[in-house]
Amino acid sequence: MDNSTVVFLVPVIALLLDLYLGDPSWFPHPVRFLGMGLEWYEKWVRSVSLSPKIMGGVGVVGICLVVWCVLKVFLAIPLIGVLIGLYLAYAGLALGGLLSECRNASSLLDRGDIEAARTAIAQLVSRDVENLDEAGLRKALAETTSENLNDGFVAPFFYLVVAGPAGMWVYKTISTMDSMWGYKNEQYKEFGYFAAKADDVLAFIPARITGFMMLAAGRILKLDWERTYDNLLEDAGKTDSPNAGWPMAAAAWLLGAQMGGKATYFGEEKEKPVIGPVGEWTSSKLKTLATLALYTAIMSAILLDIYFLLVWISEM
Repeated sequence: MDNSTVVFLVPVIALLLDLYLGDPSWFPHPVRFLGMGLEWYEKWVRSVSLSPKIMGGVGVVGICLVVWCVLKVFLAIPLIGVLIGLYLAYAGLALGGLLSECRNASSLLDRGDIEAARTAIAQLVSRDVENLDEAGLRKALAETTSENLNDGFVAPFFYLVVAGPAGMWVYKTISTMDSMWGYKNEQYKEFGYFAAKADDVLAFIPARITGFMMLAAGRILKLDWERTYDNLLEDAGKTDSPNAGWPMAAAAWLLGAQMGGKATYFGEEKEKPVIGPVGEWTSSKLKTLATLALYTAIMSAILLDIYFLLVWISEM
């Protein structure tokens, strides 16, 4: 695949396809097969007498190396490699699906169909939502929408323009490992240790790009960007994750609604740090959040694509 195609054309087309097509339910997504492979590896590790922590690290390195090498082989195929790269680039982005799911769940809440909304939101978050009221469901939806703006779009797009489709899918592999193994409970605290750390490292720069681009998008949308600027750095550092707080804090302050507080994960209650000003997530704020996410994603994509295109041109 030609370098100029990777740097500019493929990411642009991938973004348009993602916004237009989203993630069709009738077509098997590569992450599903990746997840199946990770499940098999986990079962194998737990069936043998080897250190879960060491084998978790071996899995991170080994599986990512396999993904990188296999994809580089396919991407090198004349003509077909370009199509494969385009599909992988499109499939690695999740903005269209994220916005669609956010709007669908928000619409269900607006119609008063709490149970249907609960079911929809449960598919988006790792927390338990059975006992959440309408306000709690709206807050959970706002938190996952803002956090996944980085995890599902800005970070993979960043690695797409930096390292091409193969690099993007190494990031997606790490991100999937973290979502499956990166829990700090008895079952995964050792096995998922290196997956969680690798995800923290890879998402470090994209998360900060997301936070500051949300600030810029908020200014365009005439949201309270000045107060957000004053509080972003402090609140972004409150979360256990070094990265999740950036888009969450930006969204909370721009829209004047709080995130964090009590949440239940796998039956265990946890007190998460409070982010943002006092205020509840309303229907109108969730709709504005979806618009903010769209503006942020497009602005981030333009910035990253132009930057790395200029870098490529300067190295010619």
